[in-house]
Amino acid sequence: MNSGKTIEILKVAHNYEEQHKRVIIMTSGLDTRDEVGYIASRIGLKREAHPIFETTNLYDEIKQIDAHANCVLIDEAQFLKKAHVLQLAKVVDELKIPVMTFGLKNDFRNELFEGSKYLMLYADKIEEMKTICWFCTKKAIMNLRFHDGKPVYEGEQVQIGGNEAYYPVCRRHYFNPPLNQIGK
Repeated sequence: MNSGKTIEILKVAHNYEEQHKRVIIMTSGLDTRDEVGYIASRIGLKREAHPIFETTNLYDEIKQIDAHANCVLIDEAQFLKKAHVLQLAKVVDELKIPVMTFGLKNDFRNELFEGSKYLMLYADKIEEMKTICWFCTKKAIMNLRFHDGKPVYEGEQVQIGGNEAYYPVCRRHYFNPPLNQIGK
């Protein structure tokens, strides 16, 4: 969280489009913070995207949108299912369209998301985007969920939210967050 994933997608899309190359931007249909079918960065940039739902066949969808696109960019990739990841591999291998996905690796319980797990298994290349802990200057490697000023370590894996519900944190502050600074 807070590493600039959506900004990076927008930057990559801009670079392709500036060279008159076609880009398909997609995002999870679960992310309703702004509106289904949009990606939005914390700094205010927003762009329309094709929503991905559990039943979406990404291979068929991408082929229908533009089988000759130059790139597919996917935000909130942690919400992909195994089938989606395999469909994206087919897009790369059969349609020969590069696919770049951006998302979180682990949830607030420090468990892998399904999409992240299978992307880590099937991706040709993985790059980490780094951010710093909300409470110190160490590298953030976990996501701390909080509610009413208290850390939450159990519950449903998916709860859509931003800085009002989650902080990127280092391991030390995941297990020992400064309670007087949560939710401020």
